[in-house]
Amino acid sequence: MNAPARTLSGADGLKRLSVATPDQPLRLDSGRTLENVEIAYETWGELNADKSNVVIVCHALTGDQFAASPNPVTGRPAWWDLVVGPGLPVDTDRFFVICSNVLGGCMGSTGPASRKPDGTYWGTDFPVITIADMVRAQIALLDRLGIENVFLAIGGSIGGMQVLEWTVQARDRVFAAIPIAVAARQSAQNIGFYETGRQAIMADPNWRNGNYLAEGVRPERGLAVARMAAHITYVSESALKRKFDRRLQDRTTKTFGFDADFQIESYLRHQGQTFVDRFDANSYLYITRAMDYFDIAAEHGGVLGNAFKGLHTRFCVFSFSTDWHYAPEENRQIVRALNAAGCETSYVNIETDKGHDAFFVEEPEFWAGLRGFIDAAASARGLKKRSAP
Repeated sequence: MNAPARTLSGADGLKRLSVATPDQPLRLDSGRTLENVEIAYETWGELNADKSNVVIVCHALTGDQFAASPNPVTGRPAWWDLVVGPGLPVDTDRFFVICSNVLGGCMGSTGPASRKPDGTYWGTDFPVITIADMVRAQIALLDRLGIENVFLAIGGSIGGMQVLEWTVQARDRVFAAIPIAVAARQSAQNIGFYETGRQAIMADPNWRNGNYLAEGVRPERGLAVARMAAHITYVSESALKRKFDRRLQDRTTKTFGFDADFQIESYLRHQGQTFVDRFDANSYLYITRAMDYFDIAAEHGGVLGNAFKGLHTRFCVFSFSTDWHYAPEENRQIVRALNAAGCETSYVNIETDKGHDAFFVEEPEFWAGLRGFIDAAASARGLKKRSAP
C-alpha cells in the first residue's frame, strides 16, 4: 500500500488526491496509461481506531461526490440525503463514509474537461475508460488515504456496477456489498439508448469534435436531448401516468404546434436544461461508454459465477419491480451467480411504481431493507451498535 498523501483542496473548495503520477501511472483496460490523475472526494463521519467502519458510496451516472451534503459548486442539495446521514441507513454517526467523483467525471476528478500537463483541455484525447478503471482509481484513493479494508460498498445503477467491480477487483478488502438496480452486463437496449444520447451530443454544431471548451462554446442542445432521452428510462410508465398522464401544460387547448403542449414535454425540457448547467458533455460520452463496456463475466470465461468464486463478501442485491432500465430479472441473474459461487447473498425486490430512480426517492421499504442488512453486517463485523433514536 502506498503511503498516505496530503489532501489538496482547490479554489473551488473540492477535496482532491493525486492517485497516479508519472512514476506510478494508472493503467487502463484500453492499454493506455494516465500519468497524472486526481480524484475528488468527500467524507462524512469519523474513522474508528482500527479503520474497520469505512463505507464506500458509488454514485450513479450524473451524480458526484456530494452524497450527503450540498454541492458547493452547483448549490444542489445532497443527492442521497435520504440514505446517508446521522441515524439513516448509512449512519454517519457510526460509519466513515467516502464518496468520490468517478474517473472521467466533471466534479473535480480527472476527465475530459480537465487540463493536460501542457495546459490544454483533454477533450476527446482523453482515453476511453471502463468501470474497472474507475474502481482502480478509487482503490488508489483509499491507498493514498491509508485505508486498506472496506466495511461496505454501496451504490445504484452505474454505482452498482462499481460495487460489483469492487468486490471482484479488491477481493479481500470488501466485507459487505449492496449493488442496487443494476445488471452484470449492459444490455443491447441500454447501449442503444445511450448511443442515441451520444449521437445527439456529437450532432450539436457546438460539440466541435470534442474541443468545445477550448473554443469557448458548449453543446447544450445535444446534451439536453441526451438527458431527456435517458431520463425516460429512469421512470416507469405508471409513475409518468400518475404524475402527468396527458395533461396539458398551462393551457386548456392544444396549440397545434411544437411548443410544449403536454406537462411531460415541459418536464423533460426542464430536466434537459437544468442538466446542461451542471454536467460536461464529454464526461457524459465517456461515462456512458464505460457503462456500455461493462460485462463482469467477460474476463471470467463468460461465466458470471466464476467472477465471484472464492469471495467472502456478503451481498444484498436490491431491485425495483417497475425498473425497466435494469429490470429485476437482470438483478436476479447476479443473485443466481452469487449463489452458484457460494457467496452469502440476500435479495430484495421492492414493489414500487417509481421505476429505476426509486433508490433516490422516498421508499420506506427500501430504507428498512438497507438498514436491516447493514445492521446485521455491522454486528457480524463487530462494529458498535446503532445509537437509539
